[in-house]
Amino acid sequence: MRVVIAEDLFLLRDGLVRMLEAFGFEVLAAVDNGPDLARALQEPSLEVAVVDVRLPPTQTDEGLRCALAARRARPGLPILVLSQHVEQLYARELLADGKGGTGYLLKDRVFDAAQFVDAVRRVAGGGTAMDPEVISQLLARNSTRDRAVNRLTPRETEVLELMAQGRSNAAIAEKLVVTERAVTKHTANIFQRLELTPSDDDNRRVLAVLAYLDRG
Repeated sequence: MRVVIAEDLFLLRDGLVRMLEAFGFEVLAAVDNGPDLARALQEPSLEVAVVDVRLPPTQTDEGLRCALAARRARPGLPILVLSQHVEQLYARELLADGKGGTGYLLKDRVFDAAQFVDAVRRVAGGGTAMDPEVISQLLARNSTRDRAVNRLTPRETEVLELMAQGRSNAAIAEKLVVTERAVTKHTANIFQRLELTPSDDDNRRVLAVLAYLDRG
């Protein structure tokens, strides 16, 4: 699987290259700034990009902006964003097109190689990979003012939180120690409460998270 890495800290960038290569990825480019990332994201054979939110020259949201521009030019391009801290706006922007193939992880997750590589592969496959801490903070910040969220039961909220992490129904069932049939029922209830009309299930899962965060 061919990947582009964007990280301005040399040691972390080098570590990401070594880790992903050890798991069979082909690193097409490993860059440390926005302009180089913008060029690297144009590579036709690119299958997934791992991008730090903050890159030179602005050291603000250069990496995210490059990633979003690349997805506009190539809809559905898989992007996994890394960030030092939870930043609500960035997570919402990443999910905004509802196409999947997106992830938002805190950099601490990089140190669990198996978990990180699983997240990269999940995003590359068109799924989502949201950091549990990111989801926890986002949901907490929005729950008091979102009427739709207030209609979710505690169990439905748990299911949505795990759904946002990119887990399948089977994985959610295992985590909550319930049947997969029960998770399917909870998921259907979530879609109904958030007024998401029937469509492709994977897209609805992404839209459910987005609706949860953006409604007010």
